[in-house]
Amino acid sequence: MNVNGIKCVLLDIEGTVCPISFVKETLFPYAIRALPDVLSTKWDEAEFRSYRDAFPEEYRSSPATLQAHVEDLTRRDVKVAYLKNLQGFLWEDGYTTGAYSTPLFPDVGPKLKAWRAQGLQVAIYSSGSVFAQKLLFGHINVDDTLGSKRQGVDGDAKTRGDSTGEGKATITTESATDDPSEKTDNASTIPKPKTEDMTSIISGWFDTTNAGLKADATSYTTIATALKWQPSEILFLSDNVHEVDAAIQAGMNSIVVDRPGNVPLSSEDQTRLKAIKSLESITLNLSN
Repeated sequence: MNVNGIKCVLLDIEGTVCPISFVKETLFPYAIRALPDVLSTKWDEAEFRSYRDAFPEEYRSSPATLQAHVEDLTRRDVKVAYLKNLQGFLWEDGYTTGAYSTPLFPDVGPKLKAWRAQGLQVAIYSSGSVFAQKLLFGHINVDDTLGSKRQGVDGDAKTRGDSTGEGKATITTESATDDPSEKTDNASTIPKPKTEDMTSIISGWFDTTNAGLKADATSYTTIATALKWQPSEILFLSDNVHEVDAAIQAGMNSIVVDRPGNVPLSSEDQTRLKAIKSLESITLNLSN
């Protein structure tokens, strides 16, 4: 698929550059498991207070109340800024300790590097916080087998998208048959996955706080202004048809990325929108 006159590629993350399953089955459960310790040890510390106080007042009356609210929002995959900021805070430890690393789709890394070498700007727009986005791209897994082994050890809690494709998640904790001491021993014998920092490839970071909601056309206008390109000079890639529609309404070029595990495209959306299964399908020409 050829697209002409593009100066910048703007990408969604979940379901576009990395599998939805990584977010639902690894990142979400890790945050839920990490939160109780943070609530018990950092509730009144300055490091955590800003995250706590961003929640509505009725949900920060006690650690137990906040925990229950976070679990509810996570089950429903609610994309609200105060939850996304907290998740980024909780995910940092997992990335830095090597509990997990980011599994990009195989076509993504080489294509992003090729676009940058071609002179194109690459930017990210995700519902996850900018802090979380940088963690994700700062710890790209370059040894998928090893990363999967470690995630299998550390990822006790599982989340599953429901059959309707609404993005809801079911969260469970350790099964009654698990032996925590054995799990700790197993995890300690698996070395950290080899990772690559790809943040230098990205020159623009946008979330719902600094750009706006992803299904609103005005958010894409805001991003274009910040990047100093005309909307028509930007190509936005996402698995979400509502986001693609909003970008097109703002004047951007936009293509649906149809990955394994994503919500299936309707026959109507397949007809009216451009769709690809791999970034390798895209050829970008800087001139019209």
